[in-house]
Amino acid sequence: MRLAGVLPLSLLALPSALGQLTLPSPPYTPPEASSGTQASNGTGANSQWSRLLGDLLYFYDEQRSGKLPSNERVPWRNDSALEDGSDVNLDLTGGYYDAGDYVKYTFPLSFTLMSVCWGVLDAGQGYESASQAAYLDDMLRWGLDWLIKAHPSPNTLFVQVGDGNLDNAYWGGDKTIPTPRPSYQVNDTSPGTDVAAQTSAAFAACSALYGNRTLSSSTATTALSNSSYASTLASHARELYAFAISASGGMQTYQNAVPQSGEAYASSGYSDELAIAALFLALAESSSNATAYYADAVKWYYSGNLGQQLHAGDETVFNWDAKTPGIVVLAAQLASVYPDVVSGSNATLQVWQGVAEGYFDAIANGTGRSHLTSGGLLLFPGDSDEASLNPALNVAMLMTRYAQANLTSEATRDRYLAFADAQLDYVLGKNPMSVPYIVGTHPNAPSNPHSAISTGFAPPNGALTSPENLDGDPPQEAHVLYGGVVGGPDARDRFWDLRSDWVQNEVALDYTAPLLTLAAQALVRGVGDPYYTQVRAGAYDEVRPGGWPCDAAIRTGCKRSGLSRGGKIAVGVVVSVVGLIVIGLGGYWVRRVRNNRKY
Repeated sequence: MRLAGVLPLSLLALPSALGQLTLPSPPYTPPEASSGTQASNGTGANSQWSRLLGDLLYFYDEQRSGKLPSNERVPWRNDSALEDGSDVNLDLTGGYYDAGDYVKYTFPLSFTLMSVCWGVLDAGQGYESASQAAYLDDMLRWGLDWLIKAHPSPNTLFVQVGDGNLDNAYWGGDKTIPTPRPSYQVNDTSPGTDVAAQTSAAFAACSALYGNRTLSSSTATTALSNSSYASTLASHARELYAFAISASGGMQTYQNAVPQSGEAYASSGYSDELAIAALFLALAESSSNATAYYADAVKWYYSGNLGQQLHAGDETVFNWDAKTPGIVVLAAQLASVYPDVVSGSNATLQVWQGVAEGYFDAIANGTGRSHLTSGGLLLFPGDSDEASLNPALNVAMLMTRYAQANLTSEATRDRYLAFADAQLDYVLGKNPMSVPYIVGTHPNAPSNPHSAISTGFAPPNGALTSPENLDGDPPQEAHVLYGGVVGGPDARDRFWDLRSDWVQNEVALDYTAPLLTLAAQALVRGVGDPYYTQVRAGAYDEVRPGGWPCDAAIRTGCKRSGLSRGGKIAVGVVVSVVGLIVIGLGGYWVRRVRNNRKY
């Protein structure tokens, strides 16, 4: 769908500082972990949920790339990667480092921004009550402004900056990040349907937010309203959607054009990205175009047979690769709040309600492929293997969103909220380890996140190397990576807190995103303190497991000898640098090969 009257993006990409909210002075900085044991003061907005929301946003400051602003809150971060894009004569500096390393990936970043903006459309008042709206604005623009840079022309999108192999051979600070840092693109002849559509969805969702569209009139916020910025984002969203469906090279997953990105974030399809992009464009538009976009979303949903992914026994997760569960929830919200947009379509509110509740019921009733651990964590076999908390948090976020949108009966609403709250409580410390899985929130929180930025290891002479003992060098991480949500425990609820175990201990942009929305929803709902205030400091030390984990990063705890195919991929990274072959042993610095199953 190419829309007439779209201005050249060069005329629309105004400096985003125009109209940006003023950051507080003095700035919010995370308190000591010991404060997580204290109950809230009981007056005004819940101080513990507000603190958690602030810490989660602070995490994105810690992950920043590029020239840092004069009011940067993280004292130990430095300007970094200031030549990004120079290989293609563009400025691709800025944005966020994806996880525990220094590569920038468009696919998971755009999913993260879409998820956060969607959450603000639901529960923006939570950020206002926590006095975090300005930091939210700052966090979103830092990512969105980089995506604008990454989309320099209608049919060109840069999808990665940095060499994954070279980067994963380096375990050091942000002052000596290795180069070269190549820039990888999809374009008209070598397209990436999925990444173009996902980035369109991010721009459209955030355009709806800045354009004062709403999915909940009672809990939305107008604090971020900025029509100029909303227009810029909408223009990029439209152009990327048109690129996704009309590239001369046809439709394909983006790793066919950029196999380097597929090494970490291989996509399994593109129908779901097209559908969710069209839905967010329908939300962002206030003209007749909205109905056309909605019709497109319905087309992609049915032509891609996406409904099969929601049947009991086949149900997929919601994550950077799989969007289908979010599609039906967003479609139901859109049909409920904007009935004129869906007028005349056979895909009515009742259709989406039936599919969404069938999906949620299979999960909540235990009749699908997912199941609860003995400690109560929701697991999806395969999808939860390398980041156990993320699928559970995303389900909790979608269930809470659906329940709070008044799309179901009161009894079903209460049942969904109870299930979602149980998953949230688990992540916040109601688990067999007594660990709140957010760095810095509590004395029992993980203290060894898998993060080159925060660890403080200094490679000799800036060499491309990692310490012989990643868990002990240095003995204590130099910096607390406040707000970072780690991968999480194993299927038996065990957590070792080992720096070398990227499966359990790595942080990532998309790991933190659903918890932001859940914390904002908690403030809107007025629930009691986060569960971690009830967790006794020191309880983790009493139950911390002995031995070693058995996962894709560390095989020491596995009963059988040898590596699985996934393990071989993860630990078999061989990097050639100026004739020196660096081999990552023991899973210490190997890259994370993100699970991308869709069922």
